[in-house]
Amino acid sequence: MHHSHIARVLLWMTGALLSFTTMALSVRSLSKVLSIFEILTLRSCFGVVFLLCVVLVRPSLRPQLATRRVGLNVVRNATHFISQYAWATSLTLLPLATVFSLEFTMPFWATLLAVVILNERLTSGRIVAVVLGLIGVLVILRPGIATFHPASLLILGAAFGYAVFNILTKKISETDSVFSIVFWMNAMQAPIGLAGSDWAAFLKLGYAELPAAFGFCIAGMSAHFCLTNAYRWGDAMLVLPIDFLRVPLIAVIGWWFFGETIDIFVFLGAAIMLAGILWNLRTEAKKAQPIVEDP
Repeated sequence: MHHSHIARVLLWMTGALLSFTTMALSVRSLSKVLSIFEILTLRSCFGVVFLLCVVLVRPSLRPQLATRRVGLNVVRNATHFISQYAWATSLTLLPLATVFSLEFTMPFWATLLAVVILNERLTSGRIVAVVLGLIGVLVILRPGIATFHPASLLILGAAFGYAVFNILTKKISETDSVFSIVFWMNAMQAPIGLAGSDWAAFLKLGYAELPAAFGFCIAGMSAHFCLTNAYRWGDAMLVLPIDFLRVPLIAVIGWWFFGETIDIFVFLGAAIMLAGILWNLRTEAKKAQPIVEDP
């Protein structure tokens, strides 16, 4: 992998981390007015309208709406909707750091699926990154009786669903454009959300909820745009360990905005995660072949 590819992965994953954090904050705020179905519907409908408007302004993008993987898109987007419903519900029941920590059992599943489905190589650096990432999560979470809240099962199920979703994203990105992938995700999920929503509920949105609604819609788009681009430039087993940084980030956000408890273990766990990420990036950089320019 070229050094420039690694740099692009880091750039896109930074955008994804900020987007997912914004989504979590928005869900917390909007859940006081809307159901989870309605929150997800808001994002999907906004995505469809926004992307169609982009196509109207730039007709040259129209061919990029096509997909060669209809079946995979159906499975990917249905899996994602179910997983996000479970994830969003758990955000209203558990501390933010706990949700994000339990969510990161996902790289275990994703690593296995990447080997089996994508034929990616399980290098020592990637193993170290995943293992240290999970150790960091355990340091932050410090599993105990409080962890076994029934809502924990929701996020554990969502973690497996996200693993499937991430691997299918990588698979589809081999043939379809980022524009196509994001458009069909919203177009397929919008009818599902509308079917489970009370349409009159959207009239309850007041000026106080508009920033959260706008933030969720934009972040819902940018998160998948950034994540899909990261998969275009790097293997799933390079991208996923970087995503571990969401745990300490959301712990700080939860403390700042909602007064959730934060302690030294969050920063200790973050340091362990970062060590794994840096080790993996170092091994990937060593393997990177320099780009030779034509004389």
